[in-house]
Amino acid sequence: MAIAETIHEQAALRNPANFAPVIDLNDLSVRFGARPILKNLNGELRGRAIGLLGPNGAGKTTLIHTLLGFHPPSSGTAHIFGRDITTDAKQIRSLVGYMPERDSFIARMSAVHFVRLMAELSGLPSEAALERAHEALFYVGLGEARYRSLDTYSLGMKQLAKLAQAIVHGPRLIFLDEPTNGLDPPARARMIRLVREIRDSGKAHIVLSSHLLRDVEECCEEILILKDGQLAVYCNLEEERKANRKFLMLETRGNQHKFVEAISALGCEYALTGETRVKVVLQDGVEVRDLYRIAADQDIQIRRLSYKRDSLEDIFLKAMENGHGGL
Repeated sequence: MAIAETIHEQAALRNPANFAPVIDLNDLSVRFGARPILKNLNGELRGRAIGLLGPNGAGKTTLIHTLLGFHPPSSGTAHIFGRDITTDAKQIRSLVGYMPERDSFIARMSAVHFVRLMAELSGLPSEAALERAHEALFYVGLGEARYRSLDTYSLGMKQLAKLAQAIVHGPRLIFLDEPTNGLDPPARARMIRLVREIRDSGKAHIVLSSHLLRDVEECCEEILILKDGQLAVYCNLEEERKANRKFLMLETRGNQHKFVEAISALGCEYALTGETRVKVVLQDGVEVRDLYRIAADQDIQIRRLSYKRDSLEDIFLKAMENGHGGL
């Protein structure tokens, strides 16, 4: 069996469809009546964890629902792992999991029966669905409560049950819509830990929609910001962090003015932010070791050095101010 699985995995890796973007947006537009909700979205998303941000009414949930096949595009289309959302909806259904923002439970149903049902709807045979339901509930921490009615669950337990049904069938892409909504700090930390474990396992990609910037910054590597149904900003956080390694914050002891004069002579821009603090922008060809050399020559101590980068909040606020961009 192990050999057969290995052969299957190798064949899957050779399949060109596996090198397609996770999500490919092609002039995707959605209208509700005469009202445009999504407007000509374009771009390719390939990250393990993709954050979806925007103010209320920006179109985040509509985008997720459209990708899941709940709303037909008014024009354009999108692809998930190379499959068209308008013509390959049945295939896509087995590849994706969905944790909705609002509770969508069946009254008086136990957690294990509910998760089993969702696994069957995603294409698993009945016996396999039951086995996977138990596994998923134990994984999220609800193993001891899996036979209880969902009506008796706390808010945090209901969120975990929604996560369990989203992952039960082993999807390649999981949509999480406000997964920490309403959770207290310990429950939120638990949810974030689970999301990061799923991301780091390499078995599934994640799209995380949240109004909490901290959740997205802790979990995601790619960011998509919507504003008024349009793409305002696409940002790869990892690349952004690497690009900002030229911006430094220094804390020094000694004659700061002699230090910044020597820095300026190298062509670096600087700004004094206090008696001991200075911001420095390194120019091409200037390295951090050059700053330490100057400090040694000037008999100055560099007591602290850190890289400054835009926070996700900075990026989000700029997107809201500057209008629309693209991938």
